[in-house]
Amino acid sequence: MSSKILFTGKTHTTAGPNGAGRSSDGFLDIKLPQPHPAAEDLFGVAWSACYMGAIEVAASKRKITLPPGMAVDAQIDLHLADAFFLTARLNVSLPGLDREVAMQLIHAAHEICPYSRATHGNISVETNLV
Repeated sequence: MSSKILFTGKTHTTAGPNGAGRSSDGFLDIKLPQPHPAAEDLFGVAWSACYMGAIEVAASKRKITLPPGMAVDAQIDLHLADAFFLTARLNVSLPGLDREVAMQLIHAAHEICPYSRATHGNISVETNLV
């Protein structure tokens, strides 16, 4: 399959008490002292941003105008049983949009969002319209 690269994120991350993560474009510069759940926080932010973009794509394909105030609150849980694993909850707010239409967009977004596609079948994901 041939593809066109749309964007490449480049980061450098160091460990330890002075650990940090930085993007090559300078947009991201975050301290990561250990121990810290930064990976789950960063994953939640990245997934939420991607997922909102996917909702916008799904709405555009359906010629639906999204109301202002769309938001996604992500909760990424790190578990330990025999091994470490993640679970996630995406709480989606689409104020003013008909509930049935909003649910259609939420479900369609999981088919579009690369993060949702990457995690599908790998972690338990709960999506809620709030």
